[in-house]
Amino acid sequence: MTKTNPGNFFEDFRLGQVIRHATPRTVTAGDVALYTALYGSRFAVQSSDAFAKAVGYPRSPVDDLLVFHIVFGKTVPDISLNAVANLGYADCRFIRPVFPGDTLSAQSEIIGLKETSSGKTGVVYVRSQGFNQSGDLVLSYIRWVMVRKRDEMSQVAEQSVPSLPEVVSVEEFGHALPQIAGKLWDDELAGSRARWDDYRIGERIDHVDGTTVEEAEHMLATRLYQNTAKVHFNQHSEGAGRFGRRLIYGGHVISIARALSFNGLGNGFHIAGINGGRHVAPLFAGGTVYAWSEILGREPLPRRDDVGALRVRTFATCDKPCAEFPGRSSQSYDEGVILDLDYWLLIPR
Repeated sequence: MTKTNPGNFFEDFRLGQVIRHATPRTVTAGDVALYTALYGSRFAVQSSDAFAKAVGYPRSPVDDLLVFHIVFGKTVPDISLNAVANLGYADCRFIRPVFPGDTLSAQSEIIGLKETSSGKTGVVYVRSQGFNQSGDLVLSYIRWVMVRKRDEMSQVAEQSVPSLPEVVSVEEFGHALPQIAGKLWDDELAGSRARWDDYRIGERIDHVDGTTVEEAEHMLATRLYQNTAKVHFNQHSEGAGRFGRRLIYGGHVISIARALSFNGLGNGFHIAGINGGRHVAPLFAGGTVYAWSEILGREPLPRRDDVGALRVRTFATCDKPCAEFPGRSSQSYDEGVILDLDYWLLIPR
């Protein structure tokens, strides 16, 4: 009987396989405070019980991305402990709010497998879900990750690449969201006067500020999520060895970009869904992250007149201020781009 967990390799996965992940996690006010210390996020709904109650929440909800990272961290020992790279995200839906005191657990289903042309690795497509202590679904997302083989000569009997939606439908949003009292939404306290009607499709917003990442803080952040991927901690791991230093968890970049987006999107109080995302290039300690966003769409929510949805595409860069809006041109990315994230942001009307 094997007592230690070496993680799954590509040939260990099977289509339709369901994995129930270990270690449920009760989210505390301490987790929220540490998350704020790491990223400096200033969104009022997640920062103030008084503000949250005034606009319709029972108290401040946990930051959407903290929920995402905790659920993601549960999946790492079973899905991506032997990963070469996390390749992308799709069909991510934040279904109901999480509050301090809630306990999160996770499970995943393997929905696709595809061996790479080298034969040394394969891409695993997985839908992961997070649940609270009552069994209510709070988060669902698809990601695909390149995983090493244990034996390069091994064969995987059944392979399939799933069809993924390009955009999460706004019909998915708002069912568990409280009615937001827009008249009680204090723009001054929220830090922005711009609401849903004030944004235009095609508008570009330079979030201006930058955040330099230190070695200790990115490892502390990843441990906060109980993410055990070796490349983030172990200088001698195979993944870190490829670059000669530890890789920063891609979710760390997403959270930095979200925190920076307060400057320009300060009333965007809830990430409702992620349509797609890609970690374009790795980030290492010492790099400074900047971000800018483009408004791709504006959609009213069905049967809701209190909030609207903005489709936002945020690019994060390393050591490259975003005044010139570096992004993707044709099939390639401009130098310095490290993150390309397409998501729906809810904002009061």
